[in-house]
Amino acid sequence: MRYIFAGDRQIGVNILKGLTERGFWPLALLLNDEEKASHNAQLRSLVEHLEIPVIVGDEFKSAHNVALFKKLLPHYIIGIHFPKIIPQEVLHIPQIGFLNLHPAYLPYNKGWHTPSWAILQGTPYGATLHFMTEELDSGEIIHQKILPIEPDDTAHSLYQKVLMLEEQVFFEALPGLIALNPPRLKQDSEGTEHKKNDLKKIQKIELEEKIPAREFINKLRALTTNKWEEAAFFEEGGNRYYIQVTIKKNGPI
Repeated sequence: MRYIFAGDRQIGVNILKGLTERGFWPLALLLNDEEKASHNAQLRSLVEHLEIPVIVGDEFKSAHNVALFKKLLPHYIIGIHFPKIIPQEVLHIPQIGFLNLHPAYLPYNKGWHTPSWAILQGTPYGATLHFMTEELDSGEIIHQKILPIEPDDTAHSLYQKVLMLEEQVFFEALPGLIALNPPRLKQDSEGTEHKKNDLKKIQKIELEEKIPAREFINKLRALTTNKWEEAAFFEEGGNRYYIQVTIKKNGPI
């Protein structure tokens, strides 16, 4: 299996490490911009003994690097939380396809803030390995698994769970990738999609608004992430107040 690896974050490190421990070394490494990346150093350390190209930021889109990647004849480009828009000419380089690992149960929750919208809209949640296309998160599915949403889950806790499930999904799909014959399941046309700024539209709580308790609790859960600026808020006395919640399960009644 010949592949180019594009990734960031701890999950990217874990998956690249798992591939190399199985004897599959990348032909090239694509990294996030240095000022935005969280795990470039760890990813570099896994391949520092190899004489392979290491490309940072948007340089992977340059004509020089596109030509270089074509000469490498990869079966796959494996994208693991690689936060870049991939141009068509790069998508078409791998012989089998450009893979993406997405923290959602596609076709539900394409795009951003997937655990938040799963809680808010009650859609199925999980992790999906799929082929990338020009249309966001719409390519054929290789493998996916459901992750139950528990009543005490917040968007933050659910995201931590899905990161572990993503790794499981990837390595369960690995034998098919190695055999160069991964499954290809067309996505259902029905699903949901959200842009990055959609969350901002629902953050404000109107203090006089009447809302069912379950809906209100779900909103607070969905807006409890690892960032205060994504939390629900209300305004009073010229000030803005953000709210995050912690829910503790206390066993059977």
